[in-house]
This record gives sequence, structure tokens and C-alpha cells, in this order.
Amino acid sequence: MTETLNVMTESFLHYVWQFQYFDKKDLATIRGEPVQVFSPGVLNHHAGPDFLNARIRIGEMEWIGNVEIHIHASEWRHHHHDQDHAYDNVVLHVVWKCDWDVTRRDGSLLPAIELRRRVDKSLILKYTKLISSSDTIPCASRYPLVDRLIRHSMMDRTLVQRLEKKAGTVLGIWRQANNDWEETFYQVLCANFGFKVNTEPLQQLARALPFRIVLKHCNSLLHIEALLFGQGGFLDSNFRESYFLLLKREYELLETKYRLKEKKLNAAQWRFLRLRPANFPTLRLAQLASVFHHHPRIFSLLLETNDVKALRSIFAVTQSAFWLQHYRFGLRQKTMISPMGTMSIDNIIVNSVVPVLVAYGRAADEQQWVDKSIALLKQMPAEQNAVTRKWNALGESIDTAFDSQALIELYREFCLKRRCLSCSIGSSLVNPEK
Repeated sequence: MTETLNVMTESFLHYVWQFQYFDKKDLATIRGEPVQVFSPGVLNHHAGPDFLNARIRIGEMEWIGNVEIHIHASEWRHHHHDQDHAYDNVVLHVVWKCDWDVTRRDGSLLPAIELRRRVDKSLILKYTKLISSSDTIPCASRYPLVDRLIRHSMMDRTLVQRLEKKAGTVLGIWRQANNDWEETFYQVLCANFGFKVNTEPLQQLARALPFRIVLKHCNSLLHIEALLFGQGGFLDSNFRESYFLLLKREYELLETKYRLKEKKLNAAQWRFLRLRPANFPTLRLAQLASVFHHHPRIFSLLLETNDVKALRSIFAVTQSAFWLQHYRFGLRQKTMISPMGTMSIDNIIVNSVVPVLVAYGRAADEQQWVDKSIALLKQMPAEQNAVTRKWNALGESIDTAFDSQALIELYREFCLKRRCLSCSIGSSLVNPEK
């Protein structure tokens, strides 16, 4: 029994209680009162008791209330539930082992049932084997055996979860931007032009240089470049190239006009090391400047664009002449530098356009924008990375960005965190009927 307790988790007990996978014959509280469960309640994903609105008969009395679950009964006291108003309506304490009689805040004894002798050992063994797997995807050895409908249902769920999570971040930016969607998309787009490595400095740059200032100069690519490179700290060097000096002169005028000096970044904040030249932040800023120059009201344009080909064309703009032969200041290239490639553009659409459209739909309470986002993902090819290759190796077909985004979320939020029983795939493998 000690060995079982070492691997026992509350998530397993939640699973057992939610699906009632325990022997209910002669079920009774520790004090001997007969117990009959009509409804286990609804799993609570927020603060408070674990299951809400359960319907249970204890002795002669039928209760509708909440259920709290612990491995040891004494955890009720350790978690200070006996002092918390939120637990006043708990009608049953479900524990693996009852090592303590616990009371509610008013001092009344809380009825408890113990599960350690009521759960089939084979169920515990399946669960233990699953979460103890050395594979980063715990169910890897049995994944191909899982019904395709279950797998795809879970992918639908994780895709929605991923979109909602990203949309939540966007809505936070939107509120800070005084509900301005153009400013919001500008900040999200700038951050994603950092392609992870330089995301943080690009986020800072977007906050230090409001979109309203960029918009005032959308007719001049030179001015937009001066603002981005100057505010990014790249013009504080002493290069003698005529283009560099022109940018520096323009920025000094704009810096004074808009009082930008105090928020200017330092060039040392940007990362170049171990990056391919095509991902150098200087080139990305030049490409970003060109996007804003050609499409100043870019968010409004996104709302009007319904297919991936048209979306790609928005970002497939050519950078200015200097940046066709330079990856950074002071280093001229012999060969011409291409505009942003399709893979990078698709990355921008997946990580900028789609989350912003979902957030816009949530803010406006209009499902059409969420549907549009999902439709865009289904039109785009799947991402190729270390995570998607793991799923490919298990025989999973990954055809579109919808698939890859769903599986990335599944891997990061369920597999790596060993949340197998919160996953339809994992729970189907532990199911005692299997």
C-alpha cells in the first residue's frame, strides 16, 4: 500500500471519482453512514472545491453540494480549508486514506469516504505505467492503438485551447492599448517578427514607439525605418555609410519631435549570435518597416482578407534597396537578399493574424472571426519542428497548421506535464474497460 501511495496523485483520484471507477458496494463513510452517489458533480478547474453540485445521499439525507478530494484526509487542514468560506458547502470528503477526522469552518464533522480498498489494482497499474513512461509522450507505445476519433477529438479540443490562450494574451494587450485594434495588432506583429530569439526587444520597441507615430509617417519608408532602427538603438554607432547617416539624421529630428529618447532601446539588447543572417533583427526590422509602409491600416486589411494567398501577399513585400544587399549595417553582400520567405510568412499568420482574429471575435462576441481563423489554419501547411516530428513518428498524419498547432498544444500542455487523465487519449488507455 505504501508503494501505491507513492505514485498516487489527486488527478488520478479526480479521474476515479469523476467516472466512478471504484467499488460502490456497501459504500459508507468512515463513520459507517451508507453513501449513494447520484451525481459526482462537475470538475472545477478554478479555485475552490474539486467537484461542484454533486448529488449524494448520506445516511437518510440527500445533499446537493460540493466534493473535495485529497490523498490524505489531513490535507484538508494543511490546505486551510477549515478556515475558508469557499469550502462551507462541501458535503463529502473523498480521500485515498483517512488519517484524520476533519471539520468544516463551523466545527461540524465532514463526512468522508476512503477509496484505497475500492479501486481495482489493474486500474492503478495502468495509470502508474502511463505516467512513469520515460517517453516525453507517455502513451507513445500505445498511441497508434487509440481510436482515431478519440485522437482527433482531443486535437480539436487542444486547438481551441491554444487559440483561446493566445487570444487571452492579445486581449490583455488590447485593453492596455485602450481598445485600439490597430495598435494591438502592431504590438503583436512586432513581437512575432522577433521569431522567438528577439521577441522581447521587439515587444519593448513596439511599446516604446506607438503605432500612431508610425502611422503618421506611413508615406515615407525612410521615416519608418529611421523610427524603428533609431528607437531600437541601432543608429547609435558610427558607421559612415550614406544610408546609415541619412537614417540617423532623420531619427534625431523625429526623436526630438516625439520625445522618444527616454524609451530608446540599447543595441546590446538584440541577439545576432547563432542566428541565420535571414533572421538578423536588422533585416526583420527592414521587412517590418516595408509592411507598414505598404499596408498602413493593416488590421483593417486583415478583416477584409479571407484566404491565405491574399494574406501572404500582405507580408511578402520587398525591403528597401539598402536591405537587399545588407543583413546589418556595415556589411554589404555580393548577392541579393530575398524578401521574407513563405515559411516565415506562414509563421507570422499562425502566431499573429490568427490569435488577433480570435481575440477580435471574442471581444465583439462574433463567432465568425474564430471560424475564419480556424479556416485559415486548415488552408495552411503543417509546421515542421521537433514536436511535430515526434507525432509523425507515432504515425499521426499532420497535414495542416490546424493539426500541428493542436499537437503542439497537446504535447506541451498534456504530455510534458503528465496530465494524461485530463487527456481523452490517456484516459482512454487507463479506462478499466480497455
